[in-house]
Parts: sequence; structure tokens; C-alpha cells
Amino acid sequence: MNVLILGGTGFMGPHVARRLAGHGHQVTVFSRGKRRPPLAEGIRLLTGDYKHIGDYREEFGRFGPDVVLDMIPITEQDALDVTGAFRGIARRIVAASSQDVYLAWGCVRGVDTGLTDPRIHEDSPLRQSRYMYRGVPLPAYSEWDLENYDKILVERAFQDCVDLPATIVRLPMVYGPGDPGHRVFPWLKRMDDGRQAIPLESGAARWRGPQGYVEDVAAALALAVSSDAATGRVYNVAEPDVRPTSDFIREIGAAAGWNGRIVELPKGLLPGPWDPYRMEQHVIVDSSRIRRELGYHEIVPRTEALRRTVEWERAHAPDSVPPEAFDYAAEDRAMERAGLE
Repeated sequence: MNVLILGGTGFMGPHVARRLAGHGHQVTVFSRGKRRPPLAEGIRLLTGDYKHIGDYREEFGRFGPDVVLDMIPITEQDALDVTGAFRGIARRIVAASSQDVYLAWGCVRGVDTGLTDPRIHEDSPLRQSRYMYRGVPLPAYSEWDLENYDKILVERAFQDCVDLPATIVRLPMVYGPGDPGHRVFPWLKRMDDGRQAIPLESGAARWRGPQGYVEDVAAALALAVSSDAATGRVYNVAEPDVRPTSDFIREIGAAAGWNGRIVELPKGLLPGPWDPYRMEQHVIVDSSRIRRELGYHEIVPRTEALRRTVEWERAHAPDSVPPEAFDYAAEDRAMERAGLE
């Protein structure tokens, strides 16, 4: 097929492009050209501004993509602009969404009230709230329009375009080399700093949320692009065993050569980013649909995925690290107060 990837030079896009090209598809990546990652031989790079996607409709029409993969729809207007640009040109579209559309995520963040069933499948209730990240500082995603970010509205805009059938792929928390959010870094830094105990509020330690390694998630997106059976479907992607945070940290430790321990503390003793969250609300995502319908499976063993991630994080630490994020004296005092030092 002739495939166009919108925003394919970031964290996941190059992996998707490489996988599609490796399976014989013609791949073009559309981006601003600010990043120049190595792309597989034969992949074409088309430079342009996603925020003015409609300006390129004539050019898109000339090479006529069969499928468009939108990696970067952030707002409802993004989705409307993309469908307008490709209606009558492409056969279908695949949109990268997020599992933050689910009500369970709204409950975790406290923007939706109460608790809900933590077992999440594609037909689980969606958030009642909108614009979950308004006023929330997320420096790693400073380029995003967080004031208008809402994947629920993105999904609906794509699904409402009946003459451009959409596949929605809801992504988990993605880790791996190139992760702009450095999900593994806070734990790895403590390990590399020689901390033999990593304290966590007990709810945070036991909280279960969906994870996915970047190359595995990219493989899922590539399947959604290349499989006509995916037309009109919604898929969750996540590792099959949605495990507690403490288990994930221990796996990072094994990859990093760390032999320390996780110390669980009562709520309120430990200052940190977990305070606003309702950790009693788990998000246990079922990814069996994409496995059953499209034959998806992870392609990188987890031990290797974490080894690669640890290696990359050690070589690419964030440019600025807030000192308060690694206040070891405060952590030691909290463990001492709990009698668990």
C-alpha cells in the first residue's frame, strides 16, 4: 500500500515507518523537518506544517495515499483538518489515540468523581470530563496544545467522517529509547545514585496501569495500517500483564543491575507527584481484541526492552532535573518516621 504518516519523526513514528517499509509498503513521512531521524531506505520525507494540513491537499492528491496514519492529533480541530485534507483522496485513516479517554483515567486524576470498574476494554465508559490537562504543566509536551487537548473529541471527529473510515488505536504509557517523558528516568536515577531503598506511597506502589514498549506499540500501529480488517475498529494496546508500579520498578532495577528494595509508606508521609491522584483506581487494560483480530503480539522481550531503555536513559538524561524531584533527605526522613528505613 501507499502509506502517509503524519508526524512520523518523533518517538514512535520512525519505528512504524521502518516496519511498514520492511513489509513492502510505500511510506511517506510528513513532518516539519525539525527532527531528522534516520529513516529506512526508500522512505520519503515530505516537509510541511501539520497545523495547516489543508494547504497540502493538492500535493497529497498527486501521490494518493491509500492509508493515512495520524500520529499527532491533539485537538478536535486537528482531526477535522486532517479529515478535510484527505476526504476523497485516502481510503481510510488510522489515528493514534490514548487510553486517557477512559473514565477510569478521569477517576485516577480526580477530574471525574467516584471510582469505576478498573478492567478496561474498548467499550468501557469514557470520561465525562473534558480537557483533562488544562492548566497542567507538562514540560516534556510543551509543543502540544494542552488547553484544547482531548482525545475523546479527536476520536469522535474521525469517526464522524463516514466517507473516510477510521481506525482508532488507544495507546498506553509508552516507554523506551527516545521517550520525551523519560518515564524510566526517575527510578533509574535513584538506582544510579546508589539509593538502596526507593520509597513509594503504598497506593502508588500497588497501582496498576498499562505500559507498552515503543517498538511493540509501533508494531501494533503498523498492523492497524496494513490490515483492512482494522477498518472502523477501536483497539487498545498494552502489555498483557498490567502490573503494579513496584513490579515495573523492580524490572528496571534488574536491567540496571540494582539490588535495592521498594519501601511502601502510608499516604501523606512522602512528598511528591502522587498526591493529587487517586491511586485506588486501577486501569487494567485488556488488549485481547487487537491480538485476536490482527494477530498482534510483542516483538521485543521485556528484559531486552528494559535493557535498551536503561541504556538510552543513561546516555540521554533530561537537560534539567528539578532538585525537589530527588530530595533524598526528605525521603530518608519519611522512611525514618515510618520506622522502615
